[in-house]
Amino acid sequence: MQNKIETVKTLLEALPYINKFRDDIIVIKYGGSAQTSEDLKAKFAQDIALLRIVGMKPVVVHGGGKSITSLLSDLSISTEFIDGQRVTTKEVMRIAEMVLCGEVNKEIVSMLNSQGGKAIGISGKDADFIKAVPKDSQKFGYTGVIEDVNPDVVYKILDDGMIPVIAPIASGGSLGHPGFNINADLAASQIAVALSARKVLFLTDTPGVLDKNKKLINTLTIAKTQELKQDGTINGGMVPKVDACIEALKGGVKKAHIIDGRVEHSLLLEILTNSGIGTCITL
Repeated sequence: MQNKIETVKTLLEALPYINKFRDDIIVIKYGGSAQTSEDLKAKFAQDIALLRIVGMKPVVVHGGGKSITSLLSDLSISTEFIDGQRVTTKEVMRIAEMVLCGEVNKEIVSMLNSQGGKAIGISGKDADFIKAVPKDSQKFGYTGVIEDVNPDVVYKILDDGMIPVIAPIASGGSLGHPGFNINADLAASQIAVALSARKVLFLTDTPGVLDKNKKLINTLTIAKTQELKQDGTINGGMVPKVDACIEALKGGVKKAHIIDGRVEHSLLLEILTNSGIGTCITL
């Protein structure tokens, strides 16, 4: 009986948040261990399906760097990184699009559909949803930076009651152009801005932003985040994550979250509970 009472308490705790975020667009960047563990994949799919069922409008943006690197290795194609960003040659671009759009995207769509989520997969090339320009063509090849996001196609998917799953491949804007490989964190941030999303969440392989004693920081402002970057507390791979959060917040998104994708049902714990589990960044 006690377990049943605890279940009811959990549902009652979630109720205000369900009411608060009903009809709101929530963008989720899906990556890290949550994207490679079979058990976590299933839990993630359940979370997304539940958010949609209770009236929220989740939009999934995914990466797939490890899968790209794995296939390149299998094909004996070399790949190079500069400052943590992949150099995307024309050959690498073909593989990146094949993996992101043809393999990873469709796997996520199938996962969500298996939970009753009614998902549909697209890339930035569909309806010229995302247009990009070279980051530095001499240095990075077909690695791009987003120039424009036209949200109409995603709004139509959401209006039809479905869940968009977006691969970060952008249109090059001209006939025959292979397109651009886009950093998934930055894609999620700019997509959230274009959609006027209520929240953007980044699933990572850490509990969130940590202080110098490696303890979780639950809440941050943009100003405090900049301070922690300057003094070195925020460093390494966390820097692009918080930069993506800041970009989203400055673009009108109300809250940005960095959460631990290794925790089962991390999305629900962050969105539907009083304490959350990660770091929430606000203006």
